[in-house]
Amino acid sequence: MRAIRRFTVRPVLPASLAALGELAANLRWSWHHPTQQLFAAVDPELWTTLGRDPGRLLGEVPAARWAELAADDAFVARVAAARADLEDYLTGERWFQRASAAGAPVEGAWPRSIAYFSPEYGITAVLPQYSGGLGILAGDHLKAASDLGVPLVGVGLFYRHGYFKQALSREAWQLESYPVLDPDGLPLTVLQEADGSRALVRLAMPGGPDLIARILVARVGRVPLLLLDADIEDNPEQYRLVTDRLYGGNTEHRLRQELLLGVGGVRALRAFSRITGAPEPEVFHTNEGHAGFLGIERIRELLEAEPDLGVAAALEIGRTSTVFTTHTPVPAGIDRFPRSLVEQYLGDAGTTPGVPVGDVLALGAEDYEGGDPGVFNMAVMGFRLAQRANGVSQLHGHVSRGMFNGLWPAFDEAEVPITSITNGVHAPTWVAPEIVALAAAQGADPDGDDSEAFWAALEQVPARQVWDTKRTLRTRLVDDARRRLRRSWAKRGATPAELGWVDEALDPDILTIGFARRVPSYKRLTLMLRDPERLRALLLHPERPVQLVVAGKAHPADDGGKRLIQELVRFADAEDVRHRIVFLPNYDIALAQPLYPGCDVWLNNPLRPYEACGTSGMKASLNGGLNLSILDGWWDEWYEPEFGWPIPSADGIDDADKRDDLEAAALYDLIEHEVAPRFYDLDGEGVPTRWVEMLRHTWSSLGPKVLATRMVRDYVARLYAPAAGSSRALAASPDGARGLAGWKAHVRGAWEHVRVEHVEAGGVSDVAEVGAQLTVHAYVALGDLRPEDVAVQVVHGRVDAEDDLVAAHVSGTELVESYEGGRHRFDAAVPLERSGPFGYTVRVLPQHPLLVAPAELGVVALP
Repeated sequence: MRAIRRFTVRPVLPASLAALGELAANLRWSWHHPTQQLFAAVDPELWTTLGRDPGRLLGEVPAARWAELAADDAFVARVAAARADLEDYLTGERWFQRASAAGAPVEGAWPRSIAYFSPEYGITAVLPQYSGGLGILAGDHLKAASDLGVPLVGVGLFYRHGYFKQALSREAWQLESYPVLDPDGLPLTVLQEADGSRALVRLAMPGGPDLIARILVARVGRVPLLLLDADIEDNPEQYRLVTDRLYGGNTEHRLRQELLLGVGGVRALRAFSRITGAPEPEVFHTNEGHAGFLGIERIRELLEAEPDLGVAAALEIGRTSTVFTTHTPVPAGIDRFPRSLVEQYLGDAGTTPGVPVGDVLALGAEDYEGGDPGVFNMAVMGFRLAQRANGVSQLHGHVSRGMFNGLWPAFDEAEVPITSITNGVHAPTWVAPEIVALAAAQGADPDGDDSEAFWAALEQVPARQVWDTKRTLRTRLVDDARRRLRRSWAKRGATPAELGWVDEALDPDILTIGFARRVPSYKRLTLMLRDPERLRALLLHPERPVQLVVAGKAHPADDGGKRLIQELVRFADAEDVRHRIVFLPNYDIALAQPLYPGCDVWLNNPLRPYEACGTSGMKASLNGGLNLSILDGWWDEWYEPEFGWPIPSADGIDDADKRDDLEAAALYDLIEHEVAPRFYDLDGEGVPTRWVEMLRHTWSSLGPKVLATRMVRDYVARLYAPAAGSSRALAASPDGARGLAGWKAHVRGAWEHVRVEHVEAGGVSDVAEVGAQLTVHAYVALGDLRPEDVAVQVVHGRVDAEDDLVAAHVSGTELVESYEGGRHRFDAAVPLERSGPFGYTVRVLPQHPLLVAPAELGVVALP
């Protein structure tokens, strides 16, 4: 019999233990081990059974146990101490407050508040609002911002079914289920108006009625996370489904989700600031293109407040304070909608009234060579709405500049205005407590895990202690894997009598390699199966066996990815190897937390260069794991021989099968001849000393680089503070946004008359020598532009066989003379500092104090 209504009854705790409710309500517990230990002490068995969920724990503990704990003075004191610690964490000064108060130098200005938009957030398994790396990265970004005291607020959607739970059929085919999530049973509160009513956001929909969403608030340490929920009785059924599940539905469904995220998200921020008194965001950061419509909503707001401002000026105001991060190196990963559908939703009676739909469509138009005129590209709009943009590793920045060069066709890839900030991981979430204890035993501050000193302390840990700790972590992984394996086989229809072998699956004394990620084709889940007999020989080697722990989800609509999982699981089902290779279904945070520490080696074999960054290997490194990876993403940037092994990639080979064969063979060779021999090379005490030396070096040298706190500091210094500075400079400019927009329109209109008419050079003899100085005279026609509207530059450096400049340098010029007809002479002196082939050219670029990149207007004049 089904209930006609479902709701959650909250527990009433004894007064002396009421602070447990506060501790459970703030998600800091998910990365704060002392708080987790406090909850575990309430009922250790129940804590584990309930998936380490404090909210559920508080609701399941019987009254008699609460009475017993309330009478326990020591436990009451622990609760009070934990509450005081949380209060100090939430209100005390942290890095951002100390640095900004001290006037630490920063390009731009310390921002008052930053709004961070993402379609998914991976914070804890208790709040399953994530599918993979993008969400985990977003969760780590919020946690690190909280730890650093960065004034950030997150914005997303609340999906009633989350992503999906994965299981396997008897035939090893992926099965999906979508449990209903009850917000009342989750660490969420409903944002309310002063009169106690729900705060709501409304979006006009074509043909009506409005789409309405309430605002749920999660507390991620110091950072509020606003999640919009459309599954409320105010909406008709089709609108209640808008936030049903992550990355589900058809094209129109996705467009509605992204309108709610971007437009509704800005409106939710305004409501939150109005109700709570929180400062209005000064910088807006969109994590991938899904939230791009936030820029359109900000234009609408500005036009509503000042109708005479004009779209161009409003766009300039929004651009200066917006940061856009692209995460995909593959065009298929970008959301593209039919132009006609966007026009339907954003027309005169649409979601952002007052913003001409033609201007909106132009922002997302693929109006470049090779573009599709019939689509609206969310990434393209993201770049056009943001003055600053970045990729998520150095290599990914390079790939992104190539992918989007069409937006700036007059410039070489190196000058496309997309920089790079390499991702990082939140150490308190992912590092096993045993590793933290090793550093603490050497005198390191256990709360200082974002410092170099913390990771350097691990170099001093005795080799025997390191190795014993790794075995403990391996044992925990084996135990967890066996539980999951037994549960998976039971769901596949196996009886208990058939599962005795599971007790022998995996071995805590065998070299353990982990591989876990989403399962699109480019990540190559089954590369390890290119030669099944070779893999079988590695798994069953009589002296140096290897075991593999594999996990990953395919998108529900990706049958190709499901076939890859099926192929791997069928291999792992074979009786001769099933104790050496296991596939663990439902890869999520709860599975990952014992997996990373328990692995000795982390395997990553994407098709280069399609891994934007990849952070799972970072988590393994912090837990005493070595990487075995294609040089892609972050590994391409930070690889050192002491951190692990690079898998040679066969770049340039067009035959995909041949490339896979070559790279799989290289993988097998590395495991057989380098990785396994080093792992099993034991000293007299049974410790692989050379292996442990690599672990120590990885901790001390790589550890500080891969932290999310380093990443967030980089965002503050290189993107957030400059954006805040640009926003304030634009506001303080005498002509303001109107002046900048008018200047840009004037420059674009006059640019066809800008020419480099003649270039003269002198100062060097027929045989140029190092130390000589080349003098350049450039005669430039500017038409209606003034000399101060442009920068005339000499671009010089080494040249290749085709006379293309490589490793070019730029020297400025000085205005020397002006003539009739808008013609001018600019001079420069260029020192010849190195021998070899040398070349130069002259170019003219727009110049304005409020521009941040030479390519911003996309125009250049050359001889």
